[in-house]
Amino acid sequence: MQEPDMQKLDALVGRLVGDLGAGVSGVLVVLGDHLGLFRSMMDGRLRSSMEIAETTGLAERNVREWLAAMAAADYVTFDEKSNKFGMSPEQAMVFSNEDSPAFFGGAFEIVQSMWIDEPKVEEAFRTGRGLGWHEHSTCLFRGTERFFRPGYNSHLVDEWIPALQGVREKLERGAEVADVGCGHGASTILMAKAFPKSHFHGFDYHAPSIERAKRAAQEAGVSDRVTFHQASAKEFPGGNYDLVAMFDCLHDMGDPVGAGRHIRETMAKDGTWMIVEPFAHDGLKDNLNPVGRVYYGASAMICTPASMAQEVGLGLGAQAGEMKLRKVALDAGYSHFRRASETPFNMIFEVRA
Repeated sequence: MQEPDMQKLDALVGRLVGDLGAGVSGVLVVLGDHLGLFRSMMDGRLRSSMEIAETTGLAERNVREWLAAMAAADYVTFDEKSNKFGMSPEQAMVFSNEDSPAFFGGAFEIVQSMWIDEPKVEEAFRTGRGLGWHEHSTCLFRGTERFFRPGYNSHLVDEWIPALQGVREKLERGAEVADVGCGHGASTILMAKAFPKSHFHGFDYHAPSIERAKRAAQEAGVSDRVTFHQASAKEFPGGNYDLVAMFDCLHDMGDPVGAGRHIRETMAKDGTWMIVEPFAHDGLKDNLNPVGRVYYGASAMICTPASMAQEVGLGLGAQAGEMKLRKVALDAGYSHFRRASETPFNMIFEVRA
Protein backbone atom coordinates (compact mmCIF):
# COMPACT_ATOMS: atom_id res chain seq x y z
CA MET A 1 0.00 0.00 0.00
CA GLN A 2 1.36 3.38 -1.00
CA GLU A 3 1.84 6.15 1.55
CA PRO A 4 -1.01 8.66 1.39
CA ASP A 5 -0.53 12.22 0.26
CA MET A 6 -1.42 14.08 3.47
CA GLN A 7 -2.72 17.14 1.67
CA LYS A 8 -5.06 15.01 -0.41
CA LEU A 9 -6.08 13.11 2.72
CA ASP A 10 -6.87 16.33 4.56
CA ALA A 11 -8.92 17.55 1.60
CA LEU A 12 -10.86 14.28 1.48
CA VAL A 13 -11.53 14.35 5.21
CA GLY A 14 -12.72 17.93 4.85
CA ARG A 15 -15.21 16.91 2.17
CA LEU A 16 -16.36 13.97 4.29
CA VAL A 17 -17.06 16.25 7.24
CA GLY A 18 -19.31 18.25 4.94
CA ASP A 19 -20.98 15.10 3.63
CA LEU A 20 -21.48 13.77 7.16
CA GLY A 21 -23.09 17.05 8.14
CA ALA A 22 -25.36 16.83 5.10
CA GLY A 23 -26.39 13.30 6.06
CA VAL A 24 -27.23 14.32 9.62
CA SER A 25 -29.06 17.43 8.43
CA GLY A 26 -31.13 15.32 6.04
CA VAL A 27 -32.65 13.38 8.92
CA LEU A 28 -33.49 16.64 10.66
CA VAL A 29 -35.06 18.03 7.47
CA VAL A 30 -37.44 15.05 7.35
CA LEU A 31 -38.19 15.51 11.05
CA GLY A 32 -38.88 19.21 10.66
CA ASP A 33 -41.01 18.59 7.59
CA HIS A 34 -43.15 15.97 9.33
CA LEU A 35 -43.54 18.06 12.52
CA GLY A 36 -44.48 21.25 10.69
CA LEU A 37 -41.48 23.18 12.00
CA PHE A 38 -40.51 24.61 8.63
CA ARG A 39 -44.09 25.58 7.85
CA SER A 40 -44.36 27.41 11.17
CA MET A 41 -41.58 29.79 10.05
CA MET A 42 -42.40 30.25 6.37
CA ASP A 43 -43.75 33.79 6.84
CA GLY A 44 -40.20 34.98 7.59
CA ARG A 45 -40.96 36.49 11.02
CA LEU A 46 -38.33 35.95 13.69
CA ARG A 47 -39.48 33.78 16.60
CA SER A 48 -37.97 32.34 19.75
CA SER A 49 -37.69 28.60 20.22
CA MET A 50 -40.52 28.85 22.77
CA GLU A 51 -42.79 30.62 20.29
CA ILE A 52 -42.10 27.99 17.63
CA ALA A 53 -42.68 25.19 20.14
CA GLU A 54 -46.00 26.70 21.20
CA THR A 55 -47.09 27.16 17.59
CA THR A 56 -46.32 23.54 16.70
CA GLY A 57 -47.31 21.99 20.02
CA LEU A 58 -43.87 20.49 20.54
CA ALA A 59 -41.40 20.32 23.42
CA GLU A 60 -39.33 23.51 23.52
CA ARG A 61 -36.03 21.89 24.47
CA ASN A 62 -36.17 19.54 21.49
CA VAL A 63 -37.21 22.34 19.18
CA ARG A 64 -34.34 24.52 20.40
CA GLU A 65 -31.77 21.86 19.53
CA TRP A 66 -33.34 21.26 16.12
CA LEU A 67 -33.24 24.97 15.37
CA ALA A 68 -29.55 25.15 16.31
CA ALA A 69 -28.75 22.26 13.98
CA MET A 70 -30.70 23.82 11.12
CA ALA A 71 -29.04 27.18 11.70
CA ALA A 72 -25.63 25.49 11.57
CA ALA A 73 -26.63 24.00 8.22
CA ASP A 74 -27.88 27.40 7.03
CA TYR A 75 -31.31 25.88 6.49
CA VAL A 76 -32.89 28.41 8.88
CA THR A 77 -31.66 31.85 9.92
CA PHE A 78 -30.47 32.79 13.41
CA ASP A 79 -30.57 36.39 14.64
CA GLU A 80 -27.97 36.78 17.38
CA LYS A 81 -29.29 40.08 18.74
CA SER A 82 -32.78 38.78 19.45
CA ASN A 83 -31.79 35.13 19.93
CA LYS A 84 -34.60 34.23 17.52
CA PHE A 85 -34.95 32.13 14.40
CA GLY A 86 -36.64 32.59 11.05
CA MET A 87 -36.51 31.66 7.39
CA SER A 88 -35.42 33.70 4.39
CA PRO A 89 -37.68 33.65 1.30
CA GLU A 90 -35.20 31.28 -0.34
CA GLN A 91 -35.18 28.89 2.62
CA ALA A 92 -38.97 28.93 2.69
CA MET A 93 -39.16 28.03 -1.00
CA VAL A 94 -36.91 25.02 -0.44
CA PHE A 95 -38.32 23.67 2.83
CA SER A 96 -41.84 25.08 3.39
CA ASN A 97 -43.63 25.73 0.12
CA GLU A 98 -44.64 22.48 -1.61
CA ASP A 99 -45.78 24.40 -4.68
CA SER A 100 -42.31 25.90 -5.14
CA PRO A 101 -40.21 24.54 -8.05
CA ALA A 102 -37.31 24.37 -5.57
CA PHE A 103 -39.08 22.32 -2.87
CA PHE A 104 -36.80 19.61 -1.45
CA GLY A 105 -38.90 17.96 1.25
CA GLY A 106 -39.75 14.98 -0.94
CA ALA A 107 -36.12 14.47 -1.95
CA PHE A 108 -35.11 13.94 1.66
CA GLU A 109 -37.92 11.42 2.13
CA ILE A 110 -36.48 9.42 -0.77
CA VAL A 111 -33.11 9.46 0.97
CA GLN A 112 -34.84 8.38 4.18
CA SER A 113 -36.13 5.29 2.37
CA MET A 114 -32.60 4.44 1.23
CA TRP A 115 -31.37 4.30 4.82
CA ILE A 116 -34.38 2.29 5.99
CA ASP A 117 -34.15 -0.18 3.10
CA GLU A 118 -30.35 -0.54 3.04
CA PRO A 119 -30.46 -4.12 4.45
CA LYS A 120 -32.83 -5.16 1.65
CA VAL A 121 -30.60 -3.56 -0.99
CA GLU A 122 -27.56 -5.23 0.57
CA GLU A 123 -29.23 -8.60 0.07
CA ALA A 124 -30.09 -7.66 -3.52
CA PHE A 125 -26.40 -6.95 -4.15
CA ARG A 126 -25.47 -10.37 -2.75
CA THR A 127 -28.05 -12.35 -4.70
CA GLY A 128 -28.51 -10.29 -7.88
CA ARG A 129 -32.25 -10.90 -7.63
CA GLY A 130 -33.05 -7.22 -7.30
CA LEU A 131 -35.55 -5.45 -5.05
CA GLY A 132 -39.00 -4.58 -6.32
CA TRP A 133 -40.36 -1.05 -6.09
CA HIS A 134 -43.23 -2.37 -3.97
CA GLU A 135 -40.78 -3.84 -1.46
CA HIS A 136 -39.50 -0.42 -0.37
CA SER A 137 -40.73 1.63 2.57
CA THR A 138 -43.77 3.86 2.20
CA CYS A 139 -41.72 7.05 2.50
CA LEU A 140 -40.22 6.30 -0.94
CA PHE A 141 -43.60 6.46 -2.66
CA ARG A 142 -44.64 9.64 -0.85
CA GLY A 143 -41.23 11.24 -1.33
CA THR A 144 -41.13 10.41 -5.04
CA GLU A 145 -44.40 12.24 -5.65
CA ARG A 146 -43.34 15.25 -3.59
CA PHE A 147 -39.90 15.36 -5.25
CA PHE A 148 -41.03 15.19 -8.88
CA ARG A 149 -44.30 17.16 -8.62
CA PRO A 150 -42.66 20.64 -8.41
CA GLY A 151 -40.72 19.99 -11.63
CA TYR A 152 -43.82 18.76 -13.41
CA ASN A 153 -45.74 21.81 -12.20
CA SER A 154 -43.06 24.10 -13.59
CA HIS A 155 -42.39 22.45 -16.95
CA LEU A 156 -44.90 19.82 -18.09
CA VAL A 157 -47.80 21.91 -19.39
CA ASP A 158 -45.95 25.05 -20.46
CA GLU A 159 -42.75 23.55 -21.90
CA TRP A 160 -42.65 19.79 -22.37
CA ILE A 161 -46.01 19.16 -24.01
CA PRO A 162 -45.68 22.17 -26.38
CA ALA A 163 -42.29 20.78 -27.45
CA LEU A 164 -44.03 17.68 -28.86
CA GLN A 165 -45.22 18.14 -32.43
CA GLY A 166 -48.99 18.59 -32.57
CA VAL A 167 -49.66 17.13 -29.11
CA ARG A 168 -50.88 20.26 -27.33
CA GLU A 169 -53.39 20.92 -30.09
CA LYS A 170 -54.76 17.39 -29.77
CA LEU A 171 -55.08 17.75 -26.00
CA GLU A 172 -56.88 21.07 -26.37
CA ARG A 173 -59.39 19.55 -28.82
CA GLY A 174 -59.85 16.39 -26.77
CA ALA A 175 -57.56 13.36 -26.72
CA GLU A 176 -57.06 10.03 -25.02
CA VAL A 177 -53.95 9.91 -22.83
CA ALA A 178 -52.25 7.11 -20.92
CA ASP A 179 -49.84 7.92 -18.07
CA VAL A 180 -47.90 4.69 -17.55
CA GLY A 181 -46.09 4.28 -14.25
CA CYS A 182 -48.19 7.12 -12.85
CA GLY A 183 -47.45 6.51 -9.16
CA HIS A 184 -49.62 8.80 -7.04
CA GLY A 185 -50.96 10.47 -10.18
CA ALA A 186 -49.38 13.91 -9.85
CA SER A 187 -48.52 14.14 -13.56
CA THR A 188 -51.88 12.69 -14.65
CA ILE A 189 -53.87 15.14 -12.58
CA LEU A 190 -51.78 18.08 -13.68
CA MET A 191 -52.46 17.30 -17.35
CA ALA A 192 -56.15 16.75 -16.67
CA LYS A 193 -56.46 20.16 -15.02
CA ALA A 194 -54.73 21.83 -17.98
CA PHE A 195 -56.69 20.06 -20.72
CA PRO A 196 -60.30 19.58 -19.58
CA LYS A 197 -61.54 18.25 -22.96
CA SER A 198 -59.20 15.23 -22.84
CA HIS A 199 -59.46 11.96 -20.93
CA PHE A 200 -56.58 10.57 -18.92
CA HIS A 201 -55.85 7.03 -17.81
CA GLY A 202 -53.20 6.40 -15.17
CA PHE A 203 -51.61 2.96 -14.83
CA ASP A 204 -49.23 1.60 -12.22
CA TYR A 205 -48.53 -1.90 -10.99
CA HIS A 206 -48.31 -0.67 -7.36
CA ALA A 207 -51.82 -0.97 -5.88
CA PRO A 208 -51.36 1.41 -2.91
CA SER A 209 -50.15 4.14 -5.28
CA ILE A 210 -53.22 3.69 -7.48
CA GLU A 211 -55.50 4.05 -4.47
CA ARG A 212 -53.70 7.24 -3.46
CA ALA A 213 -53.99 8.54 -7.03
CA LYS A 214 -57.76 7.96 -7.04
CA ARG A 215 -58.15 9.98 -3.85
CA ALA A 216 -55.95 12.75 -5.25
CA ALA A 217 -58.08 12.97 -8.42
CA GLN A 218 -61.22 13.37 -6.33
CA GLU A 219 -59.57 16.03 -4.19
CA ALA A 220 -58.46 17.89 -7.34
CA GLY A 221 -61.94 17.73 -8.85
CA VAL A 222 -60.87 15.89 -12.02
CA SER A 223 -62.23 12.40 -11.37
CA ASP A 224 -64.78 12.94 -14.15
CA ARG A 225 -62.01 12.77 -16.76
CA VAL A 226 -59.31 10.76 -14.99
CA THR A 227 -59.25 7.05 -14.21
CA PHE A 228 -56.58 5.03 -12.44
CA HIS A 229 -56.05 1.29 -12.75
CA GLN A 230 -53.51 -1.19 -11.46
CA ALA A 231 -51.62 -2.55 -14.47
CA SER A 232 -48.04 -3.09 -15.58
CA ALA A 233 -46.37 -1.28 -18.47
CA LYS A 234 -46.59 -4.41 -20.63
CA GLU A 235 -50.22 -5.20 -19.83
CA PHE A 236 -52.20 -1.98 -19.42
CA PRO A 237 -55.34 -1.95 -21.60
CA GLY A 238 -55.23 -0.35 -25.02
CA GLY A 239 -57.34 2.61 -25.96
CA ASN A 240 -56.11 4.11 -29.21
CA TYR A 241 -54.14 6.67 -27.21
CA ASP A 242 -53.08 9.94 -28.79
CA LEU A 243 -50.38 10.32 -26.14
CA VAL A 244 -48.68 7.79 -23.90
CA ALA A 245 -46.48 9.37 -21.24
CA MET A 246 -43.83 7.87 -18.99
CA PHE A 247 -42.40 10.11 -16.31
CA ASP A 248 -39.07 9.09 -14.76
CA CYS A 249 -39.96 5.41 -14.76
CA LEU A 250 -38.80 3.73 -18.01
CA HIS A 251 -35.35 3.04 -16.56
CA ASP A 252 -36.96 1.27 -13.57
CA MET A 253 -38.57 -1.35 -15.81
CA GLY A 254 -37.11 -4.80 -16.26
CA ASP A 255 -38.14 -4.97 -19.91
CA PRO A 256 -38.39 -1.42 -21.28
CA VAL A 257 -38.26 -2.74 -24.84
CA GLY A 258 -41.27 -4.96 -24.17
CA ALA A 259 -43.07 -2.02 -22.60
CA GLY A 260 -42.31 0.06 -25.69
CA ARG A 261 -43.74 -2.63 -27.98
CA HIS A 262 -46.92 -2.77 -25.95
CA ILE A 263 -47.24 1.02 -26.04
CA ARG A 264 -46.94 0.95 -29.84
CA GLU A 265 -49.86 -1.50 -29.97
CA THR A 266 -52.04 0.73 -27.79
CA MET A 267 -51.38 4.07 -29.53
CA ALA A 268 -53.35 5.73 -32.28
CA LYS A 269 -51.74 5.63 -35.72
CA ASP A 270 -50.35 9.14 -35.29
CA GLY A 271 -49.87 8.83 -31.53
CA THR A 272 -46.86 10.02 -29.56
CA TRP A 273 -44.89 8.33 -26.80
CA MET A 274 -43.42 10.94 -24.46
CA ILE A 275 -40.51 9.69 -22.38
CA VAL A 276 -39.29 11.84 -19.49
CA GLU A 277 -36.06 10.56 -17.95
CA PRO A 278 -33.42 11.89 -15.54
CA PHE A 279 -30.89 14.09 -17.29
CA ALA A 280 -27.70 12.24 -18.18
CA HIS A 281 -24.88 12.34 -20.68
CA ASP A 282 -23.94 9.16 -22.51
CA GLY A 283 -20.48 8.86 -20.95
CA LEU A 284 -19.86 8.09 -17.27
CA LYS A 285 -17.15 10.73 -16.96
CA ASP A 286 -19.55 13.47 -18.03
CA ASN A 287 -22.03 12.46 -15.32
CA LEU A 288 -19.53 12.73 -12.46
CA ASN A 289 -21.06 15.93 -11.11
CA PRO A 290 -23.46 16.90 -8.28
CA VAL A 291 -26.60 15.92 -10.22
CA GLY A 292 -25.07 12.66 -11.39
CA ARG A 293 -24.00 11.92 -7.83
CA VAL A 294 -27.61 12.10 -6.67
CA TYR A 295 -28.98 10.11 -9.59
CA TYR A 296 -26.33 7.37 -9.49
CA GLY A 297 -26.89 7.00 -5.76
CA ALA A 298 -30.65 6.70 -6.16
CA SER A 299 -30.14 4.33 -9.07
CA ALA A 300 -27.88 2.02 -7.05
CA MET A 301 -30.33 1.90 -4.14
CA ILE A 302 -33.68 1.97 -5.94
CA CYS A 303 -33.83 2.01 -9.75
CA THR A 304 -31.38 -0.69 -10.81
CA PRO A 305 -32.48 -3.21 -8.14
CA ALA A 306 -36.11 -2.56 -9.17
CA SER A 307 -35.33 -3.39 -12.79
CA MET A 308 -33.33 -6.48 -11.84
CA ALA A 309 -36.27 -7.80 -9.81
CA GLN A 310 -38.41 -8.03 -12.98
CA GLU A 311 -38.35 -10.19 -16.07
CA VAL A 312 -35.43 -9.50 -18.42
CA GLY A 313 -33.87 -7.24 -15.75
CA LEU A 314 -32.16 -4.92 -18.23
CA GLY A 315 -31.06 -2.53 -15.48
CA LEU A 316 -30.83 0.67 -17.51
CA GLY A 317 -30.27 2.77 -14.40
CA ALA A 318 -31.23 6.38 -13.76
CA GLN A 319 -28.26 7.66 -15.79
CA ALA A 320 -28.90 5.68 -18.96
CA GLY A 321 -28.31 8.60 -21.32
CA GLU A 322 -29.85 9.33 -24.72
CA MET A 323 -28.05 6.62 -26.70
CA LYS A 324 -29.33 3.76 -24.54
CA LEU A 325 -32.84 5.19 -24.45
CA ARG A 326 -32.80 5.60 -28.23
CA LYS A 327 -31.78 1.94 -28.58
CA VAL A 328 -34.73 0.90 -26.43
CA ALA A 329 -37.12 2.80 -28.70
CA LEU A 330 -35.57 1.46 -31.92
CA ASP A 331 -35.55 -2.12 -30.58
CA ALA A 332 -39.23 -1.67 -29.73
CA GLY A 333 -39.97 -0.89 -33.38
CA TYR A 334 -40.12 2.91 -33.47
CA SER A 335 -38.55 4.92 -36.27
CA HIS A 336 -38.76 8.46 -34.82
CA PHE A 337 -36.83 9.44 -31.68
CA ARG A 338 -36.11 13.07 -30.84
CA ARG A 339 -34.98 14.98 -27.78
CA ALA A 340 -37.76 17.55 -27.59
CA SER A 341 -36.74 19.43 -24.45
CA GLU A 342 -34.56 19.27 -21.38
CA THR A 343 -33.93 20.81 -17.96
CA PRO A 344 -30.92 20.42 -15.68
CA PHE A 345 -32.74 17.43 -14.17
CA ASN A 346 -34.71 15.85 -17.02
CA MET A 347 -34.62 14.90 -20.72
CA ILE A 348 -37.87 14.78 -22.69
CA PHE A 349 -38.08 12.57 -25.76
CA GLU A 350 -40.68 12.42 -28.54
CA VAL A 351 -41.11 8.90 -29.93
CA ARG A 352 -43.30 7.84 -32.84
CA ALA A 353 -43.78 4.70 -34.86
